[in-house]
Amino acid sequence: MANILVIEDNEQNLYLTTFILERRGHRVTAARDGRQGIQLAQELCPALMLLDIQLPVMDGYAVAEALRRNPALTHIPIVAVTSYAMAGDRERILAAGCNGYIEKPINPETFMTEVESFLSATEIPLAGVD
Repeated sequence: MANILVIEDNEQNLYLTTFILERRGHRVTAARDGRQGIQLAQELCPALMLLDIQLPVMDGYAVAEALRRNPALTHIPIVAVTSYAMAGDRERILAAGCNGYIEKPINPETFMTEVESFLSATEIPLAGVD
């Protein structure tokens, strides 16, 4: 399964996200603020990053922009997981460099389907493997 970096400062949201992802066999690494998220992304090169927008130290917009400036990370999908659902928020999230977003509160019934759609979109077949 996939290595997923979750950048989230809210304990309850982090617990729920980790529980759902690990239950499906994914490996989760957590970052509690934006700066730590950038550092871990560079170290781990995860398959997917789930990014809260309201973070301490650096907000999610600044984190997404910083991640997109790193050529080694540009291929990794960033999905905002946020309660921001007002007019214009989606566009601002995408403009910052996110590939999409999942609204909070997280719906356990649909969360994995949404996450896996981003994972499957980035899977690249290995050379010489049918």
